[in-house]
Order: sequence, then structure tokens, then C-alpha cells
Amino acid sequence: MWFGLGHMFGGGLLGIIFFGLIIYAIFTLITAPGSMKIGITGEMTPWRFLTKKYARGEISDEEYVRKKAMLLNA
Repeated sequence: MWFGLGHMFGGGLLGIIFFGLIIYAIFTLITAPGSMKIGITGEMTPWRFLTKKYARGEISDEEYVRKKAMLLNA
């Protein structure tokens, strides 16, 4: 049923625990809260960075407008 993998990792319960830990590790790495989840390309563009800072309230309206104009003129 396990195509021999159960015996390779200690059989039965130990094999299930092993594969469960692998799945948990992959899931944790993908959904880590500190990671920069940013679209398909994995690229944090200056525009996205600025928009996120503004959305979180880290910069004022005036600073957002000023930096946005700088980005559009660059």
C-alpha cells in the first residue's frame, strides 16, 4: 500500500509521523508570517512597498503623494 516507503522510514506509525512532519515543514515555510508574500514573480517592487507602508499607516498622506510622484517620474 505504501509502495515500500513504510518500511523505509520505520514502518507504520513512524512513517506517517515522518511524512506529517515534512508536510508541516513545507506548509510552515510557505505561510511564514515574516515572509514577504508578493505575487507570483516574488518581486517586491518599489510601488508595492510604498503602497503597503501607506496602507499600514507608516507614512503620511503627504509623504505618500510625494514618493508616488517620485516613482512615477523615475
